[in-house]
This record gives sequence, structure tokens and C-alpha cells, in this order.
Amino acid sequence: MEIQLSMLILEVRDLATSVAFYRDLGLDVPDPVPGRPVVIHRMGSGVSLLLTTSFAATYDPAWTRPAGGYQQLLEFYVGEDSVVDQRWADLVAAGHPSRMPPTQTTGPYAAMVDDPDGNVVLLTSDEAARVDTDDA
Repeated sequence: MEIQLSMLILEVRDLATSVAFYRDLGLDVPDPVPGRPVVIHRMGSGVSLLLTTSFAATYDPAWTRPAGGYQQLLEFYVGEDSVVDQRWADLVAAGHPSRMPPTQTTGPYAAMVDDPDGNVVLLTSDEAARVDTDDA
């Protein structure tokens, strides 16, 4: 069996704030269930995005929240260059810090913003990141 990435788990400080950000990004993230510190959104690619406020702290006694910088980029293929422009503008207008305005890099056309916990979200029109290539 081929090993596959099935879920990306983000430890967040405030579940409602993170849900709002990823909804602003364009994901159909469900409402949290009262009393549960987690929400899961399964994307069309089959990969799930899980937002939680307590998994690592509960099960890894050595876990600490990173104090600065970032260790990963979450790349979201959003479509055409104009969609990258619009999503970036909407997120920045909503108060999310921009790390890079829409730019033609040496690779894809891309922009970067921070989510509420400082995770860097890369918005691209890079066809290599597209998963629904059968939909023509």
C-alpha cells in the first residue's frame, strides 16, 4: 500500500477564530460541536484539515507552542491568478497579516498570509497543486 497524507492537524489558540479564517479562505469548515475542541474539514483531495486546541498538549507532555517563525507552508490551489489576488486581498482586508502580496515567483503565481496562529498559508494558481485535473 502507498503511504498517503490523510490529515493535516493544526494546534490553534482559538477554534472559532481559526474556523472563521479558513472559511474566509474558502473552505467549508463546519461549526464546532459544543464541548469538543476540534473541527474536521475533508477536502476534495481526500486530505482532511483538523483544527484543535488541545491534541498535542494532551498527548505529548513535551509539546510547546512555537515562539516565533514558521516551520511549514500550507499551500492551497485556488485557481487563476485573479483568484489568488482576490483571496489575498479579502484576507488582508479582514486583518490577516500578509507575508507576500501576489507575486510571480520563479515557480507559481502566489501570495502568503498568516492564519490566526501564525501558520503561513500559501495561495497559488500552480497547476501542479491542483487535484481535480480530471474535471475538464
